[in-house]
Amino acid sequence: MRILHLDSGRHWRGGQRQVFLLAAAQRERGLEPLVVAAPLSPLAGRLKTQGIASAAAAMRADFDVVAMRRVRRIVSRWRPDVVHAHDARAHAIALGALVGTDVPLVVTRRVPFVPKGRLKYGPRVAHFIAISHAVADAMARGGVSTDRVTVVYSGVPTPDVGHPRDWRLEAGWPRQTLLCGVVGAMTAEKGIALLQDIGRHIAPAARDRLRLVLLGGAAVGADEFGGIAAFRAGFVDAIHNAMAGLDMLWHPSGAEGLGTAVIDAMALGVPPVSFATGGLVELIEHGRSGLLAPPGDARAFAREVSQLALDDALRRTLAAGGRVRAGQFGVDRMVNGTAAVYERVLASRSGAAAGASSSGRR
Repeated sequence: MRILHLDSGRHWRGGQRQVFLLAAAQRERGLEPLVVAAPLSPLAGRLKTQGIASAAAAMRADFDVVAMRRVRRIVSRWRPDVVHAHDARAHAIALGALVGTDVPLVVTRRVPFVPKGRLKYGPRVAHFIAISHAVADAMARGGVSTDRVTVVYSGVPTPDVGHPRDWRLEAGWPRQTLLCGVVGAMTAEKGIALLQDIGRHIAPAARDRLRLVLLGGAAVGADEFGGIAAFRAGFVDAIHNAMAGLDMLWHPSGAEGLGTAVIDAMALGVPPVSFATGGLVELIEHGRSGLLAPPGDARAFAREVSQLALDDALRRTLAAGGRVRAGQFGVDRMVNGTAAVYERVLASRSGAAAGASSSGRR
């Protein structure tokens, strides 16, 4: 089977990681993935490093005509069995590139927002993959029929950690401090704007023990949030080693399709504190593998952080439960679920072709 993957992302985030893991696993299984990615993007670089077939296409807007023509040429030459678009822009470009062809289009949706626009969600998309039930529910509210959507959870590999980073040594912090981490894009939608408010509401006894490490973004150096000393590490490539040096993860995102950084943290025995929003409520079992606060409630988030900081036994319990929970979100599960969608789409296409042939003979 030949699968043409499209991803327009210019940065390395959860979606690009999933594309890379999926393509690598498909190649190992004897399939033929070809990934069209943004030129000079981290995804393109990693694909080349691993010898995974790739092509470059700058996708600058949802209906970028130049990109559509580029993808159409690739489709014409390579003749994939399935085209799989992995983000909203790639979705739009695939629709334009496939006009007049019968190549089935599969689209992965990763955000728990109600979709807008009938054209993109019309019958030209053979099937949608939602990375959580929260995403699938949002699509249903937007009018996408539930029989056109399959939930396939994102998957992450078991972390391989050589030497956890010693953030206390790097930042010059006392050995007895507890290290909290925030991982990902340092943007407002990821809850970074709430860090000041969260820090101010943490119990004084807990605040004195805490230090915060920010893994992601461009800024580097010392910082402070609500009275808690912080260190901005910038983009970190060896993310598992970096996360393994933490005592807890803060994930203050206000809207999350699932949250692969949370899976990573749990797999490493780093208990997460998160808002109960989007797919996070499907991932974190409150009191067993992490702690959840009501969406957007910084005071409640701070209370959960305070409890975790002051209760060593709770941290150990959540660390053990998190490792078990993370094992349920492996790469094989994601790859198998995706393969089942492809098989369903191709079987439906074959059935439709057979029916048309039979009608023609009559």
